[in-house]
Amino acid sequence: MTDPRIEAVEVAAFTIPTETPEQDGTLDWDSTTLLVAEVRAGGVTGLGYGYGDPAAADLARRTLAPLLTGLPAVDTRAGFDRMVRAVRNIGRSGIAMAAISTLDTALWDLKARLLGLPLFRLIGAARDRVPAYGSGGFTSFDAAAMTRHLEGFLATGVRAVKIKVGRAPEDDPDRMAHARGVIGPDVDLMIDANGALTVPHALALADAAADVGVVWFEEPVSGDDLSGLARLCREGPAGMDVAAGEYGDGPIHFRRMLEAGAVDVLQPDATRCGGVTGFLQAVALADAFGAVLSAHTAPTLHAHLALASRRVRHVEYFYDHARIEALLFDGALAPVGGDLVPATDRPGLGLTLRRDAAARFAV
Repeated sequence: MTDPRIEAVEVAAFTIPTETPEQDGTLDWDSTTLLVAEVRAGGVTGLGYGYGDPAAADLARRTLAPLLTGLPAVDTRAGFDRMVRAVRNIGRSGIAMAAISTLDTALWDLKARLLGLPLFRLIGAARDRVPAYGSGGFTSFDAAAMTRHLEGFLATGVRAVKIKVGRAPEDDPDRMAHARGVIGPDVDLMIDANGALTVPHALALADAAADVGVVWFEEPVSGDDLSGLARLCREGPAGMDVAAGEYGDGPIHFRRMLEAGAVDVLQPDATRCGGVTGFLQAVALADAFGAVLSAHTAPTLHAHLALASRRVRHVEYFYDHARIEALLFDGALAPVGGDLVPATDRPGLGLTLRRDAAARFAV
């Protein structure tokens, strides 16, 4: 292979309405914005994607894309470091890291396509499939909508589902019991408060959750409240994992969580923590601390990254993202027998943007 240089970088944003208004413990929304980056070199185009605000696409175009043009296409780390340095005065977290993450994933996808390898093979696979869990269960759902929603996940063969809690804690015991009745005794039930609760309220809800066999409590308090999360880890019911980390922007954030004993399961999100490069840093930290990971949302992207880590338990098959990926990409993954199984004959992420479908959602 020659040494192709990056010739062009394009970034776009697409805002897709949800099927119905949705809510969790702390937020209401009626749309989701998909960020897409395409990076060209040597006649090949790499594709990266993520989720965030349209402002991230603008930052990527104006500030970050010019830094990548002319770089050797295979030097993904050089591109990542240039972008991180460029946002020093902007602030690394949030919009800036969403932009970096989307572009970094495109760089890795380009490299894999130039080499003719699926992304998980380029990184180095530890397995050939990864379990998925169905995720949604929004607090805006009534009982009938929740039933239909969970039955849709069960039809894919997943062995675990997650519902939202914390909007009206007094109603959550009944909502959890309803979910358990739908999924039966053999599917794991998980809950996510999105940081809505105080520590005492979270401990009380955890006790109620234990009565219906909940095995996972995600962000019972804010992910920034490391002492509160650590207390939940120490004092919560035996057998119920405390999970957090979806808003981590890089290795320092994840190291602090692990050092504080704030999580039983760390949840890096490649669309927020630095793309493929950032996710692999989280994997290395998990190895060093002997911790378990679970990949947060963006199921097609995270399936590839999870295959390259023996410490990843599963990938979140988040309803909104799964719907968007199936709508706007050829090659998007769905669970097969409850597992995500990337194709071995499609280079990179194996995705192609459906431009005609995406055009009507362009920002």
